[in-house]
Amino acid sequence: MQVTETLNQGLKRSFTVVVPASELDAKRNARLTELGRQMNLPGFRPGKVPLAIVKQRYGTAVTGEVLEQAVNDATRDLLAERGLRQATQPKVELKSGAEPDAKSDLEFSLELELLPEIAQPDLSQLSLTRLKAVPDAETVDKALADIAKRQRSFETIEESRGVTSGEVIAVDFVGKIDGTPFEGGTANDVNVEIGGEGFIPGFAEQLEGLAPGESRTISVSFPADYQAAELAGKEATFDVTAKALKRPVDPAIDDDLAKKIGFEGLEQVREALSGQVQQEYDQLSRMRIKRELLDALAEKTEFEAPEGMVEAEFGSIWSRVEQDLKAGRLDEEDKGKDEDTLRSDYRKIAERRVKLGLLLAEIGRANGVTVSSEEMVRAMRTEASRYPGQEQQVLEFFRQNPQAAETLRGPIFENKVVDYVLELAKVEEKTVTPEELADIPPAAL
Repeated sequence: MQVTETLNQGLKRSFTVVVPASELDAKRNARLTELGRQMNLPGFRPGKVPLAIVKQRYGTAVTGEVLEQAVNDATRDLLAERGLRQATQPKVELKSGAEPDAKSDLEFSLELELLPEIAQPDLSQLSLTRLKAVPDAETVDKALADIAKRQRSFETIEESRGVTSGEVIAVDFVGKIDGTPFEGGTANDVNVEIGGEGFIPGFAEQLEGLAPGESRTISVSFPADYQAAELAGKEATFDVTAKALKRPVDPAIDDDLAKKIGFEGLEQVREALSGQVQQEYDQLSRMRIKRELLDALAEKTEFEAPEGMVEAEFGSIWSRVEQDLKAGRLDEEDKGKDEDTLRSDYRKIAERRVKLGLLLAEIGRANGVTVSSEEMVRAMRTEASRYPGQEQQVLEFFRQNPQAAETLRGPIFENKVVDYVLELAKVEEKTVTPEELADIPPAAL
């Protein structure tokens, strides 16, 4: 194999590779001979079919197979001999020797980008702050009040009058867009709390004063980020008929309520809620320190990012931005920016993500961080649990599509590397209020 370097610019490399025709011919004949031993043709003893006939039948296919293998082997050997680590899939262009009966050498060009040299930072010099919050009695009381609210009952108000704020009106309604009922827009005996949550903004407010037996047509606008994309941002009318006036009655927060929801007593509910809230705080704390760590590591990514990786990451990001643009769902800080500014901002984000990903991968590789098969199995089971009733189908999909399963490996690996770095860094714990913990600063580009 002869290799000539034709480009050495930054992380980009180009080579011209020549594989001798004799080597290709030997591999072709060996493969054809192997196939001949497996062939059974009338008039010939098994395994004794002449090579010329085998070549006539399979020559083109075998040539393609041998060429592909030759290119792959030559590329692998070239990278190994020169100690190069590729960042992107090489681009290969055949120049000569690709014809079925070619007697000339195989010549092809190879273009690729390399991974940069990444110097590991001194992780022990990183200074980070882990924010910690604990649930107070007020937070637990609020959670208990929410439970009681979900267990509330409704008593009918016999007075003949309109509904007021804090009361409930039972209604039938038919939703329409441009005068035509839409799917999911019709319901009967729905309890609507005036001043409560759970309906399209403006829906409940327009029912105030409505009395049982009365009808009213109201107009509302679906939010731009409404979960049903076909309704998002659209104007709709609802023909509403009131049926009964009710008063919500919250149960007493006591042992009886606890038993109703499956606990032995109220103290046990408090302990469970406190643990649940603490878990939420701990997850938020983890998110905060991980973000601080990534910001600190981003300052140490002084190496060049492979252009192809940045382009691929930017393409993925920009496709989502375009969808948000069309749906009017842009983040507040992006509204008012022109497309060129948005592209520039998100390209910086793409470059940052690529550099951080490479740095984390290098830290993990250099320090033996791996994802075990047991961790992958747990991740697949967790993902499958998100589809109740289809768990086995999801697991089977992962078994049949290893590449899809590999998408679960990246987040696990990243979190393990983060944990490794946090063990080495200087981490100071700081107790804060839940509000301070939740006050997340704007993301850095």
